[in-house]
Amino acid sequence: MEINNFEIESSTRFSESLIWQLNRDFYEEKGISAWSDDIVPHHMTSSASVGKTYAELLFAFLKDLAAKGKTTEVVYILELGAGHGRLAFHILKHLQKLVDTTEEQTPPFCYVLSDIIEGNLSFFQDHPQLQNYFEAGVLDLAYFDAFKSEEILLRTAQKTIHPKDLKSPIIAIANYFFDSLPNELFFIQDKEVSACSVAINASEDPKGMDTESLIKQMTLTYSRSVSQLPIYEESVLNDILEEYRHQLSGTYLFFPAMAMKCLQHLKDLSGAGLVLLTMDKGFHELQNLKGTPEPEIITHGSFSLWVNYHALNAYCSKQGGKGLFPYSSNFHLEIGCLMFLAESETYPQTDAAYQQFVNNFGPDDFNTIKQLTYSNLSRLKTKELLALYRLSAYDSTFFIKLLPRLKQTSKSITINERRRLAQALNCVWDMYFNINERLDLAYELGGLFYDLGYYVEALAYFQHSIDSFGSKADTYYNRILCFYQLRQDQLFYKTLTEAKQKYPQFELFQKLDNLDMA
Repeated sequence: MEINNFEIESSTRFSESLIWQLNRDFYEEKGISAWSDDIVPHHMTSSASVGKTYAELLFAFLKDLAAKGKTTEVVYILELGAGHGRLAFHILKHLQKLVDTTEEQTPPFCYVLSDIIEGNLSFFQDHPQLQNYFEAGVLDLAYFDAFKSEEILLRTAQKTIHPKDLKSPIIAIANYFFDSLPNELFFIQDKEVSACSVAINASEDPKGMDTESLIKQMTLTYSRSVSQLPIYEESVLNDILEEYRHQLSGTYLFFPAMAMKCLQHLKDLSGAGLVLLTMDKGFHELQNLKGTPEPEIITHGSFSLWVNYHALNAYCSKQGGKGLFPYSSNFHLEIGCLMFLAESETYPQTDAAYQQFVNNFGPDDFNTIKQLTYSNLSRLKTKELLALYRLSAYDSTFFIKLLPRLKQTSKSITINERRRLAQALNCVWDMYFNINERLDLAYELGGLFYDLGYYVEALAYFQHSIDSFGSKADTYYNRILCFYQLRQDQLFYKTLTEAKQKYPQFELFQKLDNLDMA
């Protein structure tokens, strides 16, 4: 049987390949639906517990600045490639609470959502759950290109941050950001460095194919040619590559030269330096780089690669900075803190927070707990579910995953469990950020509150459902039952009449006529 092979791009240097533009095109085409339609996985990267971890690290750094007497200058926190905005919402929720409840004076901050997709920036700007943060001046928007942007225009404040404008260190959050930036790919063998190129082919004719389909179809073929060192204009990049030449052999190596260029642009914005908080799949230890095979592209609508955090840490160290990475190996993801700061050893609160919220127990550990939870879900009791919700920082996606079991266990609970569950449901809603997903969380919460006998609360959540998804027969039915339980007869009859007129074919409305109103 003949196998068709359509050439998309002939052999091209890996960092200049078309694959990177395809990735960008995918997000341009899909916008927020890349996440709301669950094409690109995002729960592990943007959960409430991840947001809490970032918030604790940010808060610790703000306290370190305060200890140095820096309490007046605004500290800018720039999230790179913010995507759907859910992580920012979680971070702001937790960080604002930490700042509001401390007696210590900390410097003011402004969180900046940045992206290269204008549709995403418009989504943030119009999002009702972000308006209070915009109005308070703790949130702003900016277009930021990792390679080209050397200044930041804050769209809400109408202020441009030029190089060296900032007097406090700028903080950058690169959350699953570096995994989709162009990388160099080298092959190192017997102290010889070869630059890798890649050819792109597809088994079907790519004409007329959308970007998502094209990414699914593409196959990569690698080739390599010996390179003469030094390669880069920046001596620090050549130094790192030279060390790899002696340390590795029989190894394909991702070299994040573009990420380092991005970090330099960010560092240049402040005369006081840069702090990078970053999470991604990748490796920070040299032993994990040894013998790395020819790379496979991980596709999920778009595609991503693992991140060479060992190189980024070396880049920071060679400029007098300090890197914090986990003491033990990880199973799911890496969380790092790179401090491009003078006297980077003099930030004890940041160091302590990293030990507590990453090294002692962090998001990587919680992801393992989640897998354990899913495989034992049918055995869990209400108290255990409540403990897991609390451990997740009341993450809404995790709540939904456990919801079928919660509905089972909540049918037979104690008075204390009932009260505690009601508190948890409110916390889940407080931590929920709407990205236009199909599941109606408010409706589900309203149903649980009704089953628990909290009819006033149930009505409030059914109204949230109507506000987000519009009215539907089921929502009418449940609201009418709430009015019945609350003995609000006038609202009962009024809403029932309205429901029958709007949904005359809905049979359950007829049964409500038989309820005993006495």
